[in-house]
Amino acid sequence: MAKFYVQSGNVKTVITADDSEKAALWVVHKALQQVIPVYEDAGLTPDEKSEVTIVQGVMVLGNDIRINEVGFDRHDGETLDTFEILVQWHQLMIALERLQAHLDIQEESLEEESVSVESMRRF
Repeated sequence: MAKFYVQSGNVKTVITADDSEKAALWVVHKALQQVIPVYEDAGLTPDEKSEVTIVQGVMVLGNDIRINEVGFDRHDGETLDTFEILVQWHQLMIALERLQAHLDIQEESLEEESVSVESMRRF
């Protein structure tokens, strides 16, 4: 995995990833995490979430995401369209949701089979 210097809008961060596109996806994910409940943060009230963003600073992405393996503010790296990366991120979230639903169905099916086998043993 390589180290990528990623910047967009007011965001400047260093990310270790397999490639520049994955680094850009991670930046979009972190930015969207501020406004979309991607992780379970049910323990926080809306006011507490707001305070966290104030303390940590709100990440605002620009129209492009610039990625370089050498450093920030360089023009010899790769530039990706933020909207295109956002679309990819959305597609990944849909795929993960479908995968989770499929796994839940399989788990329920296994539980039902287990109950059926247990019932048969009693007779």
